Amino acid sequence: MKIRENIIIKGIVQGVGFRPFIHKLIKNYNLSGWVLNSNQGVEIEVEGEEEELNSFIDDITEKLPPLARIEEIEVFRLPLIGYKGFFIKKSKAREENSLVLISPDISICEDCLQELFDPQNRRFQYPFINCTNCGPRFTIIKDIPYDREKTTMSVFKMCPQCQSEYDNLENRRYHAQPNACAHCGPQVFIYNKDRKKIKNVNPIEQAVKFLQEGKIGAIKGLGGFHLACDATNDQAVLRLRNLKKREAKPFALMSFSLEKIEQYCDMEKEEKELLQDRARPIVLLRKKKDSLISSFVAPNNNCLGVMLPYTPLHYLLLKDNFLALVMTSGNFSEEPIIGDNQEALERLDKVVDFFLLYNREIFNRCDDSIIKITNHNSVFFRRARGYVPDPIALDFRLKEVLAVGGELKNTICFSKGKYIFPSQYLGDLKSCGALNFFEETIEKFEKIFRINPQIIACDLHPDYLSTKYAEEMGVKRGIEVVKIQHHYAHIVSCMAENNVRERVIGVAYDGTGYGDDGKIWGGEFLLCDLKKYFRIGHLRYAPLPGGDKAIAEPWRVTYSYLYSIYGKKVKELKIGFIQRQNHNKLSIMEKMIEQKINSPLTSSCGRLFDAVSALIGIRDEVSYEGQAAMEMEAICISGIEEGYGFDIYKENKEFIVNPENIFKEIISDLKNGVGKGVIATKFHNTVADFTVDLCVKIREITNLNKVALSGGVFQNRYLTERIIFLLEKEGFQTYIQRKVPPNDGGISLGQAVVAGSK
Repeated sequence: MKIRENIIIKGIVQGVGFRPFIHKLIKNYNLSGWVLNSNQGVEIEVEGEEEELNSFIDDITEKLPPLARIEEIEVFRLPLIGYKGFFIKKSKAREENSLVLISPDISICEDCLQELFDPQNRRFQYPFINCTNCGPRFTIIKDIPYDREKTTMSVFKMCPQCQSEYDNLENRRYHAQPNACAHCGPQVFIYNKDRKKIKNVNPIEQAVKFLQEGKIGAIKGLGGFHLACDATNDQAVLRLRNLKKREAKPFALMSFSLEKIEQYCDMEKEEKELLQDRARPIVLLRKKKDSLISSFVAPNNNCLGVMLPYTPLHYLLLKDNFLALVMTSGNFSEEPIIGDNQEALERLDKVVDFFLLYNREIFNRCDDSIIKITNHNSVFFRRARGYVPDPIALDFRLKEVLAVGGELKNTICFSKGKYIFPSQYLGDLKSCGALNFFEETIEKFEKIFRINPQIIACDLHPDYLSTKYAEEMGVKRGIEVVKIQHHYAHIVSCMAENNVRERVIGVAYDGTGYGDDGKIWGGEFLLCDLKKYFRIGHLRYAPLPGGDKAIAEPWRVTYSYLYSIYGKKVKELKIGFIQRQNHNKLSIMEKMIEQKINSPLTSSCGRLFDAVSALIGIRDEVSYEGQAAMEMEAICISGIEEGYGFDIYKENKEFIVNPENIFKEIISDLKNGVGKGVIATKFHNTVADFTVDLCVKIREITNLNKVALSGGVFQNRYLTERIIFLLEKEGFQTYIQRKVPPNDGGISLGQAVVAGSK
């Protein structure tokens, strides 16, 4: 029987060659009709025999283009109208309540890479080669439907050859919206540090020459600028550190191939696969000793963040030229990445020796994603290019919510139906630039996804810029503002991405979060579901003399703990920590603690790590967040099972973890000459031990057997893997985060779910 059907396909089906795929697929069938990009995804209308039509729909799901993902197919039976042939129709205009999923940016595919280095190909060495299977997507999209005129490629009119490819059903570039070549597409230029164009040179070859001479360059990438130099050149790396005012925080590297990376890093199978993934994230790898990579790339760290090239321009820079390039974000400390040519020229001219630019606009800035393999799973440190704006799909629906995240590692998040859309990493909201990027991203996401939030969710902290924004926007739009405790948002974030809705034991370990009692939380045990939580345990409170200053100077936290244990006799301890401190400063610390002057109380696990790090002589002061803990993790030794003593007691219906014995036993080890690596390992083991012990105690009174782990401390691979191992040994079902970071980059997801579930 002959029938006509309207088929609506929802998912990532725009910008991935889906319409050309349908057009080619239909040639295998005796079917007529059309396909177009619509306000819901891709819409197909076809007529033909029912059996053939059913077979065609089955083929769609089985033979998807590489970048496509189908979430839902809706089919509607319609009266026959007698179509002749099959064609691609002009896209439908957007409707206000429509939702179309957008593809993230995709690294250059193998076919394009072969053409890039083929002297016989017309796109030989063209740095913007792409096709339906690769290239820029999110970073160039201004609106949906995904057509060239709604991207930053709209200013480049295709030449006859490119247009012919675009129109040819059998061509790989059939309806590839960014299609271009050297005659009609974007061009690359090189400028000197005085912002003058260098003429009559091949810009990429000149950039290579400059980098080989030890110079520093600002190189425009897919989602923003990188600051680049030769990673084997100590002088260049040190100069970049000084100019960027980045004392010790590790730089990211880029190498041409896995073979190059193997010269300076050890890689497991999962890490190799992740490096080659089409998202091309930065992957944290264990570095080899005595490699040619400068020790100044990641000082006092046993890991290097490494990525493979993801644009044709990167491949042209690296091929046969370098073991690795430093490719660090083109910004200043914790500010957003720079994406605009003029801004780069004006702001980076004191940092770099040259600029490698191109004339295609970056509409959506997007930094590199960072991932570490933990317990055989990918754990995000930063979720951005290659993954955004891919949504997190839930098995339940939410109200439309805008969640504005926290202060550090900020992301925003929108919910719509069963989807949650976390933004790219936006940086720390501590500058005008970061706040502008934050507001710009909210506006762009609202437009692209046609979301009109009914609720704004934010952190409890009254002084966060994100909280103040939510309060102002709530008044301006006349909508509800929901404030959500920081660590509850962490745990719900973990629950949501694992589609867990029932009550769990939540363990939230991080540096800072505003608590219900006005104190600084960060070592929390919560009983959580998606609508409410109860704090059932935490690390014992300790004063933080100097407040935020103690975060940059961990010795203050160490002394606070020691003073609470030994009182005035603390200065008599015969240990290196006491001997190297200024005793006048220690006396000031004592008065601050006793008189409660700028010494807020904290239960932070992150601060406990800082305190132990300073105690054993790793770092008294830090230049970036998490430095002390990262350097302590770096010296952990596998095979050591011992730990230290601790005490768990109950106070006002809450379990309290008392670390006093940890400090006493560490001091004993220090006096006995035990090495830092051994002490660091025993401390990590102890944190894992008291975490599991308290979970067992909580299970005894609640019968809960599911544990969700979240917070920045769970970026620590050694600790996380040990806690999971011990919890599972005790029969717990454990959940960690794999789709958004466990750090503060993930809390906007938790905020959206809590507010959207109300």
